[in-house]
Amino acid sequence: MAPLKNLAQLSLRHPKPKVVFSYGTAGFRTKADLLDSTIFRVGLLATLRSQYLRNRVVAVMITASHNPPEDNGVKVVDPEGEMLEAHWETYATSFANASSVEELQTLYNQLVEKLEIDTGIPGRVIYGRDSRESGPRLVAALEDGFKVSGAEVADYGVVTTPQLHYIVRCLNTKESSDSYGEPTELGYYEKLSEAYKKVLNGYSKAYSITIDAANGVGGPKIEELAKYLEGFISVKVVNNKYDQPQLLNSNCGADYVKTQQKLPSGIEPENLKLYASFDGDADRIVFFFVDEENNFKLLDGDKIATLCASFLHDLAVQSDVGFSLGVVQTAYANGSSTEYLTNTLKVPVECTATGVKHLHHAAQHFGIGVYFEANGHGTVLFDPNIIGTLKASKVSSPAQQLAIDSLLALSDLINQTVGDAISDLLLVIAILTIKDWSPSDWDSCYTDLPNRLSKVEVKDRTIFKTTDAERRLVSPPGLQNKIDDIVKQFPKGRSFVRASGTENVVRVYAESTSRVLADELALKVSRLLKPPQ
Repeated sequence: MAPLKNLAQLSLRHPKPKVVFSYGTAGFRTKADLLDSTIFRVGLLATLRSQYLRNRVVAVMITASHNPPEDNGVKVVDPEGEMLEAHWETYATSFANASSVEELQTLYNQLVEKLEIDTGIPGRVIYGRDSRESGPRLVAALEDGFKVSGAEVADYGVVTTPQLHYIVRCLNTKESSDSYGEPTELGYYEKLSEAYKKVLNGYSKAYSITIDAANGVGGPKIEELAKYLEGFISVKVVNNKYDQPQLLNSNCGADYVKTQQKLPSGIEPENLKLYASFDGDADRIVFFFVDEENNFKLLDGDKIATLCASFLHDLAVQSDVGFSLGVVQTAYANGSSTEYLTNTLKVPVECTATGVKHLHHAAQHFGIGVYFEANGHGTVLFDPNIIGTLKASKVSSPAQQLAIDSLLALSDLINQTVGDAISDLLLVIAILTIKDWSPSDWDSCYTDLPNRLSKVEVKDRTIFKTTDAERRLVSPPGLQNKIDDIVKQFPKGRSFVRASGTENVVRVYAESTSRVLADELALKVSRLLKPPQ
């Protein structure tokens, strides 16, 4: 097999550091100054992925989402806008860790032979990035990879992660009967705004909301979308200094609000008014408000999931079209949310390992599958067969027609490819408008058990191995028994430990009947993870 064109020459620009890389739940993610070689090699891999799929378009997104400004990352997006197929994560890890040009060439050749890839087919790849300072430099490394692989490429510039997922799906369905939309940012804005107007057909109330954009790319994008929804929503964006990347996710953003459980900087709240926070690449969202007693109230992914499930359940009944509705959660879901879904709404709940790819796959088992991680990353998936059934249904009443029309509009409003802060924002606002609910009404559906999410730095996070959807440790030996003994000391206590997929830390989740008890439980479990001094 012929050597890759200019591989040796261009590899010299991007030498591999003495770091072991792993393609995790969010792709590769680490300090930006360590990523040049990895992103160069992702250019080769993405091209091969497209060639393997017979010239379908794949996407590459350069982002580190909620991580601090000095980090960055990269992930490959498959043709339907879904995460990279699991086997290819292994190939990506092998490429990233090749110690020499010769080893990289050998791995490339082996993959081509193993999968019988026709490299005569021109691979097609699109790419984009978030607003990080390191982005342009890492894009240049990616483009060098494309020069070697000979891919046909298109640069979509600074976009949200969900926008790139949307665009790649549109490109791959453009000529088919189930075209997902126009493969441009404009097409994205038009699709969401038109769907929102259909969902709220007959409702004249305009919704006003302030959004903390984490000083990331989501700020200018939601402002652009709002132009298409004048008279329907009024948006004020704070922490919108996306042109100052050193401020990205600094004391603001969805991850900060969720983990710190307090207001982001830049917001002086008005009591009982709804606020929202995006993360750095706008694929997560959490909501919050301050009640009449000035208490901070978080409306996280669990609250979003239960709100959506309740609304969709009612529409499903009214539509009189038989299909399954279910919710997918992770171990991080608050115990009260699971109890509410199961016992009050009577909606099936499935628990999976952490990571959107796991939730997304599980949600596809339902006719309509709602999935949200507690951190605010999630969406609602509609089985294409259900959409076809809804369109073909014989209607016997105006109420049934309204329910069917609403479900079809929601299938367009909700990003079907990945969690999308902008799409989810519109979904929540639409539901609250139709229900005529205040933030307090939403919050009062059930009361969260007070909880605490902590990080513990450890020497080797890889020794922490789990089972039972990451709810129990199997390694290090004996540690789970110690955690169990501590949990027994707390009323309604629950705690679990798992290694982070994006940082060199172990995360500790704890919940109990009060904030003080949850904090104490988290502290005691965290101490178990630290070696004796």
